[in-house]
Amino acid sequence: MDVILAIDAMGGDHGVSVTIPAAIEYLQHSPSDTVVLVGIVDAIEAQLRALGVTPHERLRIHASTQVVAMDESPQAALRGKKDSSMRVAINLVKSGEASACVSAGNTGALMATARYVLKTIAGIDRPAIASYLPTKSGQVCMLDLGANTDCTAEHLLQFALMGSTLVSALEHKVSPTVGLLNIGSEDIKGNEVVKQAAILLRESDLNFYGNVEGNDIFNSVTDVVVCDGFVGNVALKTAEGVAKMMGGFLREEYSRNLYTKLAALISLPALKAFKHRLDHRRYNGASFLGLKGIVVKSHGSADVYAFRCAIEKAAEESRAGMLQHISEHVEKWHLKRQNPEQGVA
Repeated sequence: MDVILAIDAMGGDHGVSVTIPAAIEYLQHSPSDTVVLVGIVDAIEAQLRALGVTPHERLRIHASTQVVAMDESPQAALRGKKDSSMRVAINLVKSGEASACVSAGNTGALMATARYVLKTIAGIDRPAIASYLPTKSGQVCMLDLGANTDCTAEHLLQFALMGSTLVSALEHKVSPTVGLLNIGSEDIKGNEVVKQAAILLRESDLNFYGNVEGNDIFNSVTDVVVCDGFVGNVALKTAEGVAKMMGGFLREEYSRNLYTKLAALISLPALKAFKHRLDHRRYNGASFLGLKGIVVKSHGSADVYAFRCAIEKAAEESRAGMLQHISEHVEKWHLKRQNPEQGVA
């Protein structure tokens, strides 16, 4: 299945100097797909000329006249930037002219705009930010990572439903395991929202593992980890900080003297493998689940490789029919709750 990807070319800390080279690299590996570069035409054309690339049928330019600043408030962007590259890219998804939107722009503005333009899937109260994180034997899908700082138990149940469906669609797992992030594995642990969410999850048809703790996230205990956006964002930023610190420690120790530098040379293959496994760029691209359209958020400081990974994630979700899977699963889930004695086929 070929996909059409709307790229917010102006978004992020680096704008066209990252988004356009990443889009071109993506097309080199996926020549049957189409990329639409959305943004200020002069800036896009200048970057393409610098790269020696000419627009063609599968690399198109779609004009916009405004750019959302990284520090701009979501309300200001929503009300005053109706022709921003971010909003125009989302509009292309809304109209069906694009399969998905990818942006490295302002997270709050992107979520507010996407929610306003695309609306949420019937049965989903709030969209959630979901992303994959590396584990010792694979990866784990975690949500919410910052969209909703205050959640009810029902919201956490909806997040679990969407996360489970995402993993099922992308990884072809029939019944992914779902863990609820808590301060302990025992049922008596946690605040009232988490306790109530655990009850709802046990009553659902999801493969609920139970409570998981912070140290379980990276131990491949479950396929999905669910939490509110406040906890999820803190956990994510903490993990990123620890990974950077470990990399810094290794560089310091291996560069202390001639002997440690020689040791580094000998262990170079292992160090490269270690760096690859901890490279957060491979997991760049967070999905805005619960919207009537696919929107993937790249880290604002992403380099070309990282942004390309975000583009690949959007394409993968489009090809897997992720949006349809979530919509169908949510509909069946609501039917079952309304008619528990009948079940759902």
